[in-house]
Amino acid sequence: MNISKAELCQLLPHTDTMCLLHEVTAWDAGHIACLAINHSDPANPLRHNGRLPAHCAIEYAAQAMAVHGGLATRNGSKPRVGFIGSVRDVKLHVQRLDDILAPLEIVAIKQLADANHSLYELRVCAAGRELMTGRAAVFLQRENQA
Repeated sequence: MNISKAELCQLLPHTDTMCLLHEVTAWDAGHIACLAINHSDPANPLRHNGRLPAHCAIEYAAQAMAVHGGLATRNGSKPRVGFIGSVRDVKLHVQRLDDILAPLEIVAIKQLADANHSLYELRVCAAGRELMTGRAAVFLQRENQA
C-alpha cells in the first residue's frame, strides 16, 4: 500500500515538514503501520538543540493514529478533529531518534473505540529494535463544533 506524502498531509492537521510520516505500509479497521524517514534530517521541526529526543516518537505515533482515523472515514467527508487526551505506560528505549539510521516503523493498534473516543496501543521501532511503546487516548471533537 502506498499512500503519498500529499495524501498523508490531507489526513493530518499538519502540513509541509510537520507532516512527519513518509508512507503508510498497511492498514485496516484495527491498525495502521507507517514509515518515517525524516528523523535524522537536520531540518526536522521537532529537533531541539540539534537533536531529536526519543519522546518525539509520541508525535510520530499520534500522526499515525490521525491518519488511521482519516483513512477509516474516507467517504468524502472531512475527518473529525481529534485531540490526545492522555498518553500512558510510555517506555522510551533510546534517548534520541536522530542517530537511528533505519527508517522508523510506527504501528498504532486500536484497542477500544466508540463514536467520540479511541484508545490505541503504540509502538515505534527501527530495524527490529523497539524504540518506544505506550498507549494513547484520542477524543474526537463533536461534529457540530467544527
